[in-house]
Amino acid sequence: MKTNYAKTQSDYGLKPYVTNVMNKTIQNKNYRTALWTGCHTQMTLMCIPVCSDIGLELHEDTEQIIRIEQGMALVKMGDCENQLNFQVKACVGDTIFVPAKTWHNIINIGRIPLKLSSIYAPPHHPAGTIQHTREDAEKSNY
Repeated sequence: MKTNYAKTQSDYGLKPYVTNVMNKTIQNKNYRTALWTGCHTQMTLMCIPVCSDIGLELHEDTEQIIRIEQGMALVKMGDCENQLNFQVKACVGDTIFVPAKTWHNIINIGRIPLKLSSIYAPPHHPAGTIQHTREDAEKSNY
């Protein structure tokens, strides 16, 4: 499947917008969908399949706030890629705060897809990003 980087109906950024984020997140079937991209923040929706994860990552200049809308997760964070000393199980309604320059991974440990909403400040993905799978995201190199 092809990754769509163009501005699409999924991204309502740069204009006022009101929606039920929990419902939008649960309805999302893509690995990542940019819901709203502004000049200083961005919200994406994620769907992580059973027995999968977001992949170990670090954002040099971006803070991230992630909320679990469906499923169960194991959250791992740390200062070094090989030392993720912070490990917590999280479930629906829990919010994960990821400081910039922090290695992190979120693993689906449940029996249903893990549905996440994520706020990036500043925006991390191009406006209108839709990545159908994790493999699509890994090919994008950002």
